[in-house]
Amino acid sequence: MSAGFMLSPPLRTLVRWPAGLLLVSWRYLWMTTPLHRSEQCGDAGDLPPSLPDSLVDHRSLPATAGTGALWHRVFEVCVVDSALGPEDLIARMSSDLNAAAPTEAAVFDQLAGPGPPLRVGAEYVVRMAAPWDGPVRVVEVTGSSFRLATLAGHLEAGQVEFRARSAGHGLVFTVETWHRCASRLVDLLYTRLRLAKEIQLNMWVRYCVGAARVAGGQLHGGVRITTRRLDGAGLRQPGSRERAGS
Repeated sequence: MSAGFMLSPPLRTLVRWPAGLLLVSWRYLWMTTPLHRSEQCGDAGDLPPSLPDSLVDHRSLPATAGTGALWHRVFEVCVVDSALGPEDLIARMSSDLNAAAPTEAAVFDQLAGPGPPLRVGAEYVVRMAAPWDGPVRVVEVTGSSFRLATLAGHLEAGQVEFRARSAGHGLVFTVETWHRCASRLVDLLYTRLRLAKEIQLNMWVRYCVGAARVAGGQLHGGVRITTRRLDGAGLRQPGSRERAGS
């Protein structure tokens, strides 16, 4: 390809997604990392964190705007003998969201706002190994964590948080998600056929493994995945902490 001809990001996604999806599927089938999975019924404690009013607008896609059940999932790994501490790891990842990402499955591109490193209000799009993208907005950044919220056009309605903490001779890295499906079709793929659910699991498992690599330590005990399901009606009860934009 000549230097004078560049594909737009959406076209690059469309061109690469068949090969990317094939590679993701192949690696998922041959994954040797132990996965410890559990599924439980959810309750009001599984509701997502509140969104700052200043970061909610007509493009926001909170869980209350979704359809079907609320899915609260936690993906966690223990990293021993890590070269980086929790704050250093989060600083490294917030400077480059792709540092731990399985880039054949998903690539983070910044669309708007300050940074890098990650700043509240910045917007990114997750270029997936599929014919769709996932726009998100940064809604919280601390020394040991950062949180993203989905925007209109995403397949999920909710939030995802990345964080790290000290533990023994290393650290624990966690990806925590709260979401409902953005449409009935996505709900069919996620809840009934479980296809989107397994794709999501594969992505965040791979991200956790990538975080261990970035930390410069050894993965200990595989990946723990906890899934809690709360019926959509629970989001309409008093105490729901997330709201849609007006």
